[in-house]
Amino acid sequence: MNRIMKLTKLLLMAIVAVSLLLGGCGGTKPTAPAAEAPKAKKIKVALIIPSTIDDLAWSQSMYEALKKNDQIELAVSERMGKPVDASAAIRQYATQDYDIIIAHGAQYYGILKEITPEFPKITFAYGTGAQSGPNIFAYEPQAQEGAYLLGLMAGKMSKSKTVGIVGPVEAGDAIKYNKGFQQGVAAANADVKLRIAYTGSFGDLVKAGEIAKTHLDAGADILTGSSQQVPGAIKAAAAKPGTYWLSTDMDQSSIAPETVLAAQTYNWEKIVGKVIELRKGGTIGGQTMVLSFADGTLELKYNPKLADKIPQDVKDAVEKAKKDIASGALKIDGSK
Repeated sequence: MNRIMKLTKLLLMAIVAVSLLLGGCGGTKPTAPAAEAPKAKKIKVALIIPSTIDDLAWSQSMYEALKKNDQIELAVSERMGKPVDASAAIRQYATQDYDIIIAHGAQYYGILKEITPEFPKITFAYGTGAQSGPNIFAYEPQAQEGAYLLGLMAGKMSKSKTVGIVGPVEAGDAIKYNKGFQQGVAAANADVKLRIAYTGSFGDLVKAGEIAKTHLDAGADILTGSSQQVPGAIKAAAAKPGTYWLSTDMDQSSIAPETVLAAQTYNWEKIVGKVIELRKGGTIGGQTMVLSFADGTLELKYNPKLADKIPQDVKDAVEKAKKDIASGALKIDGSK
């Protein structure tokens, strides 16, 4: 009997424990998973470029800047050298409701001036240029600033007292760069001879290489140049030991690590970010943005592999000039 009572007591205690457990579980509602914050809508950006996204120069520098921006959904049209092709691409993106269309070249301004009134809610941008419009932003690298520094370096380092420029066409960013480089060479050493020749194109790699070789045959030991054709010239320089190349637009040392000494680079990220923020704030055009050393949108980079080839007194002179340019104490005129 006692045994039955004990078993009954144990059974009742078990029932009570289970009831309490179930009651506790039933009274506590499971926590719902936190709702994810809605993802910000991507800004649709179209890029029109005259060459390719891997030209190691003008076009690639902008493409890589855009790819770094996680706010952007990017579309690219390459090899838009012909106005009719560029116009068709720009118009197509506009009809597809892209938020920002960047026509990356001074040659596109005339096309934008014609098309933009038809799409007043879309932001357009181009450069190098100074003329903006109601829904057009212009951007203008002060290419002469970095060019002056590179010219200063060339003038001080040339052993043959001859340096050469491989130019595309005498216009826009290219002419600013060449004028600045010329002033830098003259400031470093008035006895250094500067040779300049133009291919008449932005993308003629073969002719750029030929001009570079002509400069080298004439005794030049340091070369420079701008536009998407310069890889041809860099390869020609690399083929002759003891020759250096100074680059612009972006760091081109990957083409010839033993030849590319230093580079002026464009920080397009800041320009793109400013265009986006202005558009978000309701400003869709009407401004010209300048790239300069003063605001960090221009940078000077040395090739680490060849940094020891630059004498310390040359580096000191270049760094002093860079500080003076950034502060406004030294002004380089790109139109001289």
